[in-house]
Amino acid sequence: MSSPVRWEADGTPWSDRFQDIYRSRGGADLSGLAQARHVFLGGCALLAQDGSPAAWAGATDWRVLETGFGLGLNFLATWQAWLEDPARPERLHYVGVEAWPPDAADLLRSVAHLPMLQPLAERLAAVWHGLLPGWHRFEFEGGRLRLTLCVGEVRAALRELAFAADSVFLDGFDPAQNPEMWDVQTLKAVARLCRPGTRAATWTVARAVREHLTQVGFVVEKAPGLPPKRDCLRARWAPAWTPRHAPYAPVWPAAQPGMALVIGAGLAGSSVGYSLALRGWSVTVLDRAEAPASGASGLPVGLVAPHVSPDDRALSQLTRAGVQATLTRAHRLLREGEDWAPSGVLERCLAPSAAHAADPDANADHPTRGRRGRSLPPDWLQPGHPGTVWSRLADADDGAKAGLAPEDATHGAALWHARAAWLRPAALVRAQLAQPGIRFVGGCAVAGLKRQGARWRALDARGAVLAEADFVVVASGFDSLALLRAWTATPLPLHALRGQVAMGPMPAEAEALPRVPVNGWGSLIANVSIDARPGWIFGSTFERDCAEAVIRAGDVQQNLAKLSVLSPAAARQLAPQFAAGQTRAWAGVRCTAPDRVPLVGPLSRAGADPFEAPWVCTAMGARGLTLSVLCGELIAARIAGEPWPVPQRLAALLRAQRHTEVNAAR
Repeated sequence: MSSPVRWEADGTPWSDRFQDIYRSRGGADLSGLAQARHVFLGGCALLAQDGSPAAWAGATDWRVLETGFGLGLNFLATWQAWLEDPARPERLHYVGVEAWPPDAADLLRSVAHLPMLQPLAERLAAVWHGLLPGWHRFEFEGGRLRLTLCVGEVRAALRELAFAADSVFLDGFDPAQNPEMWDVQTLKAVARLCRPGTRAATWTVARAVREHLTQVGFVVEKAPGLPPKRDCLRARWAPAWTPRHAPYAPVWPAAQPGMALVIGAGLAGSSVGYSLALRGWSVTVLDRAEAPASGASGLPVGLVAPHVSPDDRALSQLTRAGVQATLTRAHRLLREGEDWAPSGVLERCLAPSAAHAADPDANADHPTRGRRGRSLPPDWLQPGHPGTVWSRLADADDGAKAGLAPEDATHGAALWHARAAWLRPAALVRAQLAQPGIRFVGGCAVAGLKRQGARWRALDARGAVLAEADFVVVASGFDSLALLRAWTATPLPLHALRGQVAMGPMPAEAEALPRVPVNGWGSLIANVSIDARPGWIFGSTFERDCAEAVIRAGDVQQNLAKLSVLSPAAARQLAPQFAAGQTRAWAGVRCTAPDRVPLVGPLSRAGADPFEAPWVCTAMGARGLTLSVLCGELIAARIAGEPWPVPQRLAALLRAQRHTEVNAAR
């Protein structure tokens, strides 16, 4: 898609859509940065001046909302001011809304005359890709600076946000050219995200804007502008009425992290623990096994890949956010090439066959085909479609890397996911648990939870106290069912799903094995280290209602049969290993919910204290690598009052109470 920015001869960025400039015309000193500092940072008191500290001085967290992200100049100026302020807050959250994101090249060109911002712009441009409609979370400065970019129409995006802003930058094209950005409904949505005392600033002093701000609770004043503008606007939210709380309002004071208890040391539990520890919590992680990642998270190697659907349904949007979160975490914590690799994944869109007929759950979970067998329309993901920044129809070169015949990698028979990876789950679990502030205790079987006053206690089978904390999260997979039974009106509908994989050494003649991971009816990853030597891994089978990680001889042949469908050439190459018993099997038990979406959040009743019952993070199913980091971030953001990593409508799909509420109503 073409850039929304047109550059004029004098270097001014112009929008044909809105017939307006992105920033003030003028020399280098007036081309955006001076306005950003005077109008927005100065207007919200985020610059130390005349011996007075900035408004954010000494704060633990600071949250900035910008209604028109544009070329990112206000964000870069805020980033720079934050870095330069010795009294800066520990963490800075910046939320920007933008319906028409520019290209990365435009971001860089916008600051070409501002050498002090160029290093920051280069770091932003490096992650500025894949900006489909929805939320995109970027982390900088070791995770202390988080940018949440909301791509979409401003009013709808604001209604999906859930946090209380400390500063608001009201930016956008001229009210005469883009009236929706400045109308009372949009500003009412902004006010919903403010706390008493929140400062707002903007360059426009249009009468209608001043009236609308006053109507939604702001006290407004004019201030000297930056030439050529005579005035700018500053405001403070101080409504004369008692505001109503948003339905998903923050539930825990951000400045008061305490002691947290996480039960389960797999992908879900370690992700929750890591996200809490980053925010200052002291976290104890308990597991009945002696070592972390002893359950389903012990899978030797797995895949991180987005789910694709013709209508881009909610699950597809969740998995894209999950992939982004997991790859960001992997970049930070893991060794590329050893623990993970951003290899991309080729996915075959296969029709049902005898090889997977015995695996109905595999068909239901298939990224491009649901229970009704609906496949991708042939014109989807063609060149020029915005979805191709994530996934596209595979071409012959992609097929060759995956060991497919040309006819199998054309005309919609396969997809190439560029933003996908292979990853060792246990390595991610260990790296997350190594975060300062986390204490892991193994060999600790939790049999019950008890709340006494404001404290939680984890009890063993004899009723002895194993640990206590201010906050508890149950993330123990299928074991969560028994542990949470006393806290729900009806049992959570969690199901055990056993899966078995096969693995072995790379054969001497390995030309037929794919050079990239292949996914479809099972996943094949070759040329990775297995048992400390080059090897391959394939799987998995699906067995419902089996809570034991047993190895079944029948699954060995079932995996070979599935491999014969996914990659016939690889199956022929590996068949001798299967026949000679040279392969090794591994089995694990995954936990799923009926709708195959994780359960994340509190189990408290609607409208009640969210800490009257435990919080949960479970039912990752076959997507633990893709979704666990995102789910941990969502829990941490909710209790810290931070901007959420996904829109409210997607977070609502993950509500831990959703199945219990339905069952209770029956």
